[in-house]
Amino acid sequence: MRIAVVSDIHSNLQALDAVLGSLGTVDALWQLGDVVGYGPEPDGVVDRLRAVGAFGVKGNHDDAACGGESVDGFTPDARIAAEWTRARMNETTRAYLIGLPERLEPQGGEYTLVHGSPREPIGEYLDTTDAARENMAAFSTTYCLVGHTHVPLVLREERGQIKARLVGPETRLSIDERRAFLNPGSVGQPRDGHPSASYMLIDTDAAAVTWQRAAYDIGATQAAMLGAGLPPRLARRLSFGR
Repeated sequence: MRIAVVSDIHSNLQALDAVLGSLGTVDALWQLGDVVGYGPEPDGVVDRLRAVGAFGVKGNHDDAACGGESVDGFTPDARIAAEWTRARMNETTRAYLIGLPERLEPQGGEYTLVHGSPREPIGEYLDTTDAARENMAAFSTTYCLVGHTHVPLVLREERGQIKARLVGPETRLSIDERRAFLNPGSVGQPRDGHPSASYMLIDTDAAAVTWQRAAYDIGATQAAMLGAGLPPRLARRLSFGR
């Protein structure tokens, strides 16, 4: 089985379409939250995810766009974008976001899907070995798929310790009985210094995971953001993957 895993699309339809166009044949598409926020096309992104039958969870920006308390911790620019999204998304998009669960366990219990962490599915950043160690008891599957940090990352249990590994494009990781957190990076707003959209492919037959990048028309997304009145800083940072 071949499964595509995406996260942090952030209403960036140009980036999502580039990823979908690069996948080839997949058996499933899983998304790890923050479908909306920051970007200019929340309805278009949700329409696309619904059309391809994506299966996934809610992020803090999805919660904020629907009036949730997550917005209380946002930066000023993120709050502006959340309020913009809340005011402009249609009822179909709103219902989709409200209906997303905070946690899922598809595929017979091998994987747990959350946005932040299994301990705090909406808000915790799982980007250190300490955080990973403290979260191991919060899920029972072999692998936990997380987003939220916008940085592709592996945190894996090895001989009683947690080892962290940043991953670049085309990185391939064999998966086995060792428990691990796997982060696909961000489709719509990468923050690892690479501006192209980041995602992950799981091949269950080969017992391997690969991280991929898809180039997209960043200028078109930036123009749409500025035309919509979204904060210029959010548009500028797309050029640098920061």
